[in-house]
Amino acid sequence: MYIIPAIDILDGKVVRLREGDYAQKTEYNISLAEMIAKYQSNGTDFIHIIDLNGAKGDFSNQQSLFEIIKKTEMKVQYGGGIRTIEQVNHLLDAGIHRVIVGTQAITNPDFLRELSMAFAKKDDYANRIVIAIDVLDEVIKYSGWMESSPIKLMDYVDKCLNLGFFRFLCTDINKDGKLEGAAIDLYKKLLEHSPFIKLIASGGVSSMDDIKALAKFDIRSVVVGKAIYEDRISIEEIKEWNLKALSSI
Repeated sequence: MYIIPAIDILDGKVVRLREGDYAQKTEYNISLAEMIAKYQSNGTDFIHIIDLNGAKGDFSNQQSLFEIIKKTEMKVQYGGGIRTIEQVNHLLDAGIHRVIVGTQAITNPDFLRELSMAFAKKDDYANRIVIAIDVLDEVIKYSGWMESSPIKLMDYVDKCLNLGFFRFLCTDINKDGKLEGAAIDLYKKLLEHSPFIKLIASGGVSSMDDIKALAKFDIRSVVVGKAIYEDRISIEEIKEWNLKALSSI
């Protein structure tokens, strides 16, 4: 299991939200470029970036992000307000390694099918699309976690799999930003239902003990944000863990 450090951007600044609430924002005194450089200099080659402006339809952060990406060898997993196939193409062409799709995949019944058809002939396309599943008490939430989907969690996973998508980013909203431990029971249920999915865990990680607990299951990677910013997990610990993870593949 690989640790992917998270960076959330709002108005060009590095922040963290609690339970996805823009009103519960913690702002950090470091720029996006400095944060990426800090991770890269310590041996991390993969980062997770969520554009919180993009989630609300404002893509003013993207140009500066693209310029930073061009100057680094870091692989970027990016999400935030992606609503069209054209946006997915644009992001991949700009150097984004993986694109996260969430709300549109839930609210538009045809989006994933059209995305699958559009990318079917491209190499490794399914590996570069990440399906975000944000869950509150096993109910799928979307639109900044404000709306609830009637689609049952496992039915949605099955739909995505049937269309060729197998990489999922699952966030337990109850855990996000609280540093109270990861949603192991939720991940166990997902893996018991579909043991062959490539699952990315997100939310609640507070220490390396949480990382070790997640690593007991077939979880491919885990996104960690606030625990790093609050000095609960050091970048050196991430580097050491990831080197061992890579050597065991």
